[in-house]
Amino acid sequence: MKLSAFKFNLPKELLAEHPAKTRDEAKLMVLHRKTGKIEHKKFKDIINYFDDKDVMILNNTKVFPARLYGNKEKTGAKIEVFLLRELNRDSRLWDVLVDPARKIRIGNKLYFGDDDMLVAEVIDNTTSRGRTLRFLFDGPYEEFKKTIETLGQTPLPKYIKRGVMPEDAERYQTVYAEIEGAVAAPTAGLHFSKQLLKKLEIKGVSFAQLTLHTGLGSFRPVEVEDLTKHKMDSEEVIITQQCADIVNKGKAEKRKICAIGTTTMRAIETSVSVEGFLKPYAGWTNKFIFPPYEFSVANCMVTNFHMPESTLLMQVCAFGGYDLVMKAYKEAIKDKYRFYSYGDAMLIL
Repeated sequence: MKLSAFKFNLPKELLAEHPAKTRDEAKLMVLHRKTGKIEHKKFKDIINYFDDKDVMILNNTKVFPARLYGNKEKTGAKIEVFLLRELNRDSRLWDVLVDPARKIRIGNKLYFGDDDMLVAEVIDNTTSRGRTLRFLFDGPYEEFKKTIETLGQTPLPKYIKRGVMPEDAERYQTVYAEIEGAVAAPTAGLHFSKQLLKKLEIKGVSFAQLTLHTGLGSFRPVEVEDLTKHKMDSEEVIITQQCADIVNKGKAEKRKICAIGTTTMRAIETSVSVEGFLKPYAGWTNKFIFPPYEFSVANCMVTNFHMPESTLLMQVCAFGGYDLVMKAYKEAIKDKYRFYSYGDAMLIL
């Protein structure tokens, strides 16, 4: 398939600037792959589609406050620093994006916070926008992390034009977020409230948790018409034996195995046995899923509504079927579903 197959007109007003008032009150579109039927529900109605011993796979990554604002030495120019990943804990070395990139050179120092609480030095220019920074911090690591958390902001996606609000720290995070390391939320999971998870548990649904630390690579625009030429950024994945056991038991018993989100789907498709069972894994993935693709583990998925020509939309089309998903997106636009990170959800059965 070509990039142009994933083009559609998305009205700007459908980009969700704020989360739904209550997590599980967002809209839910339900797609039935066998019949092509499309239903319109509330997210909390998802419980009606699952039974005892069905399995939901959750990505328990936790978003950290990755966006910092500092000033360049001498000129005082305002610089945005987006922390991508920690390269070396002992040396306080980080892979970052800086904006505006053209103003930053190797050797420049950046100052953050009142009284320059934190100072960083640029030690490498890796790409046009990427840099390696060394934070000059003498205290223990816990103190350094606390300082980052104090100074950092919730890394809301750039499409959200309003400022960061206090509620974002909680709402741009799943209620089951546990292992810190993501710079973007696994957004399909944002719709689960604690009460809904409890109700699903009482109904007998099993939860398997894995970790994929979402980076910015999933959101990077595809710039080649031939999708086989697009390269995804690598993201860290941890699938425990316990997670694999829960999923494989459900699979062996022919239950519903539901991947909550595109990140979860990429993680499980990264580590599959020849027989199609999930294997424990600790490493990195740059898996790019687009049609046609044979899925091995999950037989249903929950996902948000994605941007035109995005790798996320391509994965959803691979799973739900290109024609059905594109038809559903037309319907979503007509019915004013909310798109992107804080938007509404889709369940594909």
